[in-house]
Amino acid sequence: MKSFLNKIRTPDKSGSTLNKVLFCLLFIVLGLALGVLQKWLDNTVVNELPLFLQQLDITNFFGRIAIWILLGTIISVYSKTPQKAAINTFLFFISMVSGYYLYCNFVVGFLPVSYMMIWIGYSFASFFLAYICWYAKGKGAIAIIISSAVLGALLSQAVILTQGIYITYVPEVITFLIGVVILFRKPKEFVIEILLSIVFAVVFQLFNPFCII
Repeated sequence: MKSFLNKIRTPDKSGSTLNKVLFCLLFIVLGLALGVLQKWLDNTVVNELPLFLQQLDITNFFGRIAIWILLGTIISVYSKTPQKAAINTFLFFISMVSGYYLYCNFVVGFLPVSYMMIWIGYSFASFFLAYICWYAKGKGAIAIIISSAVLGALLSQAVILTQGIYITYVPEVITFLIGVVILFRKPKEFVIEILLSIVFAVVFQLFNPFCII
């Protein structure tokens, strides 16, 4: 199994223990900061934000799932091994959830436990998904399928494909395009990747009850 996976993408096991620990701490701090920022934005009246943030509609942007898929993908594919991808992504998301709900509890004075447990579940799921996602930057059919699934998830948030074709949210189109750049492949593979991503997006919109459209 190990040799099979290594043919898709070979892990880079270089790097000191200190660097690994520092990166873990970095993702913990980043996750906490973004979690607090997201909840602060949720509780801030839009017209109190700077004009450029109002125009970007950043409050809604961070309240939707596409940006978190993109960030998780970036952390995963640029980690050196699938194990590091899983650990780093999990630490980022569990820290983000912690920052968000600590702000809820201690600043807002309200703790929605049921929603918190759902996001904690997503955080644990990210550990396994990130391990798989790491291979999206690899070679062969499996890597193409994985990268197509990721782009399909992003596309499903940006463009309606099952009830006509129209853009749902411009910032998520940009998010999708960033994903395309990150997961860009050789020309022939890229064409297959994009076509498959459209198929995945349609499937997600038809069968995923959490798909935001």
